[in-house]
Amino acid sequence: MDNRFRDFIAGKGLKATKERAEILQEIIGTVGHFDPDELYFRLRAKGSKVSRASIYRTIPLLIEGRFIDEVERVGKHAHYECVVGGQHHDHMICIKCGAVLEFYSPTLEDLQDDLCRQHRFSKVRHHLEILGVCSACDAGETQE
Repeated sequence: MDNRFRDFIAGKGLKATKERAEILQEIIGTVGHFDPDELYFRLRAKGSKVSRASIYRTIPLLIEGRFIDEVERVGKHAHYECVVGGQHHDHMICIKCGAVLEFYSPTLEDLQDDLCRQHRFSKVRHHLEILGVCSACDAGETQE
């Protein structure tokens, strides 16, 4: 188990269980976005005994400890991504097909830093989603 996660869990007065370690390792090995059910089925396919409930209880801890971020939420269904060792980026999400485009903009980052300075606000992190229609869906609309 990642030492930073072990320290984080201990600091919350919780145990570093085998299930939590399996969940974290599977997430760290995940490329791209995932949802809890998908994570559950991948772990079970590998022979893990991790319960779906354990995954849902562990996700808020991983968010709080800044190991993962919520990428999108549609109703009660959410997708996440691992942010351990990753490069910061933001997302454009198609409201028709659900496609997620990751992007990084130094201009936006500078603007956010300037705004924080102007308002004497100490930024810890940010999460930016732009909702719209991707070019594939947009092209499909114009062809009808």
